Amino acid sequence: MNEFLSLQGKRALITSGTRGAGGATVRLFEKLGARVLTTARSKPLEIPESQFVAADLTHADGCARVANVVRDQLGGADIIVHMLGGSSAPAGGYTALDDAEWRKELDLNLMPAVRLDRELVPDMEARGSGVVIHVTSIQREMPLPEATTAYAAAKAALSTYSKSLSKLVSPKGVRVVRVSPGWIETEASIALAKRLAEEQGLTIEQGKQMIMKSLGGVPIGRPSLPEEIANLIAFIASDRAGTITGAEYVIDGGTVPTV
Repeated sequence: MNEFLSLQGKRALITSGTRGAGGATVRLFEKLGARVLTTARSKPLEIPESQFVAADLTHADGCARVANVVRDQLGGADIIVHMLGGSSAPAGGYTALDDAEWRKELDLNLMPAVRLDRELVPDMEARGSGVVIHVTSIQREMPLPEATTAYAAAKAALSTYSKSLSKLVSPKGVRVVRVSPGWIETEASIALAKRLAEEQGLTIEQGKQMIMKSLGGVPIGRPSLPEEIANLIAFIASDRAGTITGAEYVIDGGTVPTV
């Protein structure tokens, strides 16, 4: 039986690929035949040395280090998946965000993609092929003003940057696509649900319901699984999606309430 989806022989860089949706994407890409290099600040025991580079991508030198390893070990990248993102900003609305907090959110959610693309996409253009996937967030459309203003703004900037990049490089054979997840059931999100449940004397499932309610509701009734995010990314990265570029794919269980 012929395989519907294959990444056989593709060279892929997947940032933040040690856990959650990033880890699921690394595992799926490897299963589909890709040669994968991933990166984070520290290496988990289960990831071989040959598939990992330790780097802090919030700094320019960390991005340069990763780009150099991609060139040295893989000979370049056919696929780049920018999974890195998150937020450590305090709650309290816009007044709680000083310049340092804004800089941290931009350095984590926008600049790693900008820097790595600048290093690696020109080689894709020269070859006339490649795929760049920027993982954004539905927060760019529906920020939580008490908690995610800076994160949401950084992801909005990433989305706009991604669209602009697609206009420049798609005529040269390089596809650029955005994936916009909602709430993903990761270890961190389960820990949050557990903490909320303990504080309120509720079950973990009720804690999950609290999170979904804070997002305005998730019509499908549950968060996305990391493997479901990986499935979408793998399809977009594959030759099956050969004319998809400049687009954004939302995977949020119906959370965004508008067209």
